Amino acid sequence: MAIAFYPGTFDPATLGHIDLIRRAAKLFDEVIVGVADNQDKSPLFTLVERVEMLEVAVNGIDNVRVIGFNNLLIDCVREQNADTILRGLRAVSDFEYEFQLAAMNRHLDPGIETTFLTPSESYAFLSSTLIKEVASLGGDVSDFVPAQVMKALKRVYSRNG
Repeated sequence: MAIAFYPGTFDPATLGHIDLIRRAAKLFDEVIVGVADNQDKSPLFTLVERVEMLEVAVNGIDNVRVIGFNNLLIDCVREQNADTILRGLRAVSDFEYEFQLAAMNRHLDPGIETTFLTPSESYAFLSSTLIKEVASLGGDVSDFVPAQVMKALKRVYSRNG
């Protein structure tokens, strides 16, 4: 049974993330979306909020589940009995960093592979950072995020604005 672990902060999750999850679900028996509790990135949403929003967004994809984690990625992958780390590559500029991560993870556990997927062309330019920036300035990002994420962004930025 091939199990992929797709890690990220997902702050917020974009339709690019959801697209990658849907496509990965066709390739693997199970896809575990691991939402990292990475406070170094100063997330806009709590870990619980990010997990809940992703659970709603992937509802109906039978072989996908969402978890939060706050330990070393490779340890979490082992705990979930996954054999593959799934990473998205938007642009060539992502590759160097992702290559370094893959090499470190391979060193930490040679039995766990890293697989890269590229986004659909319509989502290749999206990043959570860009979504937050546009939304914080009042821009409409509804074409790029799930509905529940859009509601959460409006709630946060109307409170801050």
